[in-house]
This record gives sequence, C-alpha cells and structure tokens, in this order.
Amino acid sequence: MEPLERYRPIIDDFEAFLAACKRPLGNAVRINTIKTSVERALETLEEDGLEYEQADWNPRVLRLETGSPGSTWTSFHGFTHGQEEVSAVPPVVLDPQPGERVWDSCAAPGGKATQLAALMNDEGTVVANDSNLGRISALRFNAERLGATSLAVTNDDARNYSLNRFSFDEFDRALVDAPCSCEGTIRKNPDALDNWSEDHIASVAGIQKGILRRAVQATREGGTVVYSTCTFAPEENEAVIQHALDEEDCRVVDFDLGLEHAPGLTEWDDETYDSSLERAARIYPHHNDTGGFFVAKLEVTA
Repeated sequence: MEPLERYRPIIDDFEAFLAACKRPLGNAVRINTIKTSVERALETLEEDGLEYEQADWNPRVLRLETGSPGSTWTSFHGFTHGQEEVSAVPPVVLDPQPGERVWDSCAAPGGKATQLAALMNDEGTVVANDSNLGRISALRFNAERLGATSLAVTNDDARNYSLNRFSFDEFDRALVDAPCSCEGTIRKNPDALDNWSEDHIASVAGIQKGILRRAVQATREGGTVVYSTCTFAPEENEAVIQHALDEEDCRVVDFDLGLEHAPGLTEWDDETYDSSLERAARIYPHHNDTGGFFVAKLEVTA
C-alpha cells in the first residue's frame, strides 16, 4: 500500500480509502440486454437460488452472491457477463445511440465493447480494437457468447489507427479505456502494486496521450470521447486530458453519474490543469465499495 501514500493529500478520509483497498472485492455482473431483459435475467437468477443486489445507479449491474459468476447458467447462455461495477461506468457515460459508429480503442477482453453494443440495441457499428493479439481471442469469444453482432474486431496500435479499411472516415463516439498502472484494481488483484514505479507511470502516460489524441482526431465534430482508467495517478488521468486539450480541438463536458465520486483535480505537485477537469470523476474504493476508477467526457469541437 506504500505507493498509495502519495495520494493522501487529494483523497478525502484517506484511512477509509486504505481500509477499503485492503478488503477483497465482491463479484458483479452486467445483464446483457442483447440476449434477455433485466426482468428475465433476475427471474433466472432467482430460480437458480442466486442472491443479488441491483446497483442503485444502473439496474443492469448486479452484485452477485457467488464465487464464480462465470460458471452460472445465466453466464453460459449470455444473459450476464462478469464485469466489475465501476467498469460498467464508461460506456454509460459515452451514451452511444442505435445506428451510430463507435470506436472502443482498447477493447479486449470485451466487457465494455459488448456493453456498448447492448446500449445501442446491437444496431450500428462498434469497432472493438486491441493492440494485444493474445487478447483478441477473448474479445471474440465474449462477443459471440453475448450475441453482439454489431462488433467489428481489429488488432492495431490505437495511437496510429487507420480508418481506411472502413466505408466511413470518422466515428460518432469513441471510448479510450486506456492501459494503465491499475492501482484501482488492488482489491481484485492484491499484487497490483508489486511492480509499481513512477517510471512505469510516466511510460504508460505517454501511450495514453497518444491513444486519446487519436480518438479525438477520429471522432466527428460534436462527437463524444470518453477517457477512463482504473488508476489514481494524476499523471495518467488529468495530465492526459490536459495534453488532449492542449493539442486537439476538444473540451471537457459535464455528465451525470449516480455513484459517489470526487471531482477531477486542477493541480498536482507542480502541475496545474484546466478548471474544466473538475468535471471529471474520481471514484475511490471507499465511496461505493467498488474498485477505483477515473472517467472524463470530452466533446470534439472541430
């Protein structure tokens, strides 16, 4: 937990934060409305004797009382998908609409990409990309199991992603759930901080900046880009957004979120960020008994 001490000045009730980070994370699933309705999924879980608690902020997200959510009848038949509760936040913030063209730049293993397809009623196109070829098989498997027929899977570096293969030259919306230092996953992965270093944060931040810039460039004027990570480091969050604001035509916009959260930062160490970064959301483990997450919503302005 020592690396997390650097965040003591910015986190409310830091001792509660540390205590939450030390508690194991419960299991959560997302109801896949491509294959079923919320009501039918709940009935099926009840028939199987599985206890659940619906998330207040999203009726499609359940905290499930089972040690193996991937082994249930509902999972096997694609009614549910094991997905950490806060992991379901970015697609909801992106708010894709049926018929749109949406890019998930870092999509494997497919939880958010298939959620995007479900939010769009599986109508339109979700381009699910990942640079890691080894993870593409999991992405394809989940897309097939969940019945997401609107997905197109690609394997490329998102930083220089080409749209030449498509019949269109821009997206309506883009999701950048960026590879990160994963500090916020410590409840699920107790060894998440074992190889932590500020050098690693700096190196991954460079990748994040490239992916976010490409997402803004590839999205139409007036379109939406959502940036998210499962880490607390401002270098990977606010600083990455600030870089996009400095280099691309975009602005940070407000969004409603039914989960307790802290606002984004406007300063860290010797760095200052645009005041609009307060519109971003920092979700800490002690706020909602979840993992940690950062989410920001951008509008492309030209």
